Amino acid sequence: MAMESVAFVAVPFPAQGHLNQIMHLSLLVASRGLSVHYAAPAAHVRQAQSRLHGWDPKALGSIQFHDLDVSTYESPAPDPAAASPFPSHLLPMWETFTAAARAPLAVLLERLSATHRRVVVVYDNMNAFAAVEAARLSNGEAFGLQCVAISYNLGWLDHEHKLLRDHDLQFLPMDACTTKEFMDYIFRTTGELRDGGGIPSSGLVMNTCRALEGVFIDAIAEHPEFKEKKLFAVGPLNPLLDASARTPGKARHECMEWLDKQPEASVLYVSFGTTTSLRVEQIAEMAAAIKGRKQRFIWVLRDADRADIFAESGGESPYEKLLWEFTRETEGVGLVITGWAPQLEILAHGATAAFMSHCGWNSTMESLSHGKPILAWPMHSDQPWDTELLCKYLKVGLLVRPWEKHSEVVPSASIQEVIEEAMVSDNGMAVRLRAKMLGEAVRASVAEGGSSSKGLGDFVAYITR
Repeated sequence: MAMESVAFVAVPFPAQGHLNQIMHLSLLVASRGLSVHYAAPAAHVRQAQSRLHGWDPKALGSIQFHDLDVSTYESPAPDPAAASPFPSHLLPMWETFTAAARAPLAVLLERLSATHRRVVVVYDNMNAFAAVEAARLSNGEAFGLQCVAISYNLGWLDHEHKLLRDHDLQFLPMDACTTKEFMDYIFRTTGELRDGGGIPSSGLVMNTCRALEGVFIDAIAEHPEFKEKKLFAVGPLNPLLDASARTPGKARHECMEWLDKQPEASVLYVSFGTTTSLRVEQIAEMAAAIKGRKQRFIWVLRDADRADIFAESGGESPYEKLLWEFTRETEGVGLVITGWAPQLEILAHGATAAFMSHCGWNSTMESLSHGKPILAWPMHSDQPWDTELLCKYLKVGLLVRPWEKHSEVVPSASIQEVIEEAMVSDNGMAVRLRAKMLGEAVRASVAEGGSSSKGLGDFVAYITR
């Protein structure tokens, strides 16, 4: 009865890597018997549901979905030629969401508050307004969901911290890796909290585990800003698939049949996430590198998400001719996927050797939890930090392009050199072995008796106390 009397309300930030993580957490909490509510604009609820991965789709029936009625927002196309790789085309939608979602969320929370002993709001850290609304309830409580590495927090709290110095980890502040417009947006949306003494939350739920960031979790727990907060490391939130790489209740993607026919640890998976669009010139260099090496590959080549992923994109792709020639020349050696790819299944498959990635935390956790090393190509935001963590601290990454060269086109020879290092060199083999061992440790953390399994149990016990 104690568990049934608690309403768990998830409030995601509207970007794929954020929608995805809080959806996984919601499903995990629902599996523990709680009443779970997922509140987002209708298009983003649909996005989170349609791109659910690693779960049987029937699991969605354990969650109640709520439309935070947000007015129409702009959904411009991404600009691959923009001066910054940051997805500035999403900013109009984020502005509208932050301004408009608060009122319908408040109505939902008031309604749940009247029928539940406690309302627990778990909000993406970008959505601090949700914590404010939870604090208005007599029976409300809020926890932030840490969708990026917890070590990133240590960087912005103390970029001279001993842990960073000891491992030669360079922290780049957010304003160096985003845009002025985005920083202005963050400043405006957190102004009320700065004036009111900070975010009224009880703590953090973290998509990480002690196998990856144990020393950083301990350092954050000791920091004055978090010393009075509850911290729960429960990651990886993404499901862990076995080598057969099958998602329950879903038909396999055609690429999986191709992967089944490839030798063990022979395929390079290439994907730069949902907020990155490569320049045509860079796509040509990547194609030349893969073709020149005759490397088995799966390459997810698609533009960054629009604000509304279901809107018609229109127009011909600027790299359609290049892509046609490349696929003809590499037939049988690899696949190009221009739509949505089953990333978890690809990473879990035994034929996949390594992942060339933008190093978003979602992709990083998915790769490491399946024991696959990362060829690091950071694009923006926290991704340069994740690259530092992968290459210098965990030593399961190889650097393709340093952040400071983000405005340059990486030549095919440089890309090919890193691919060869990862796939055939002694150092590459050592990196792959470390990633495999780390993957086993990560998987153990969410198994029964593991630190993250205990963390999730402790979190559920705390919010249902």
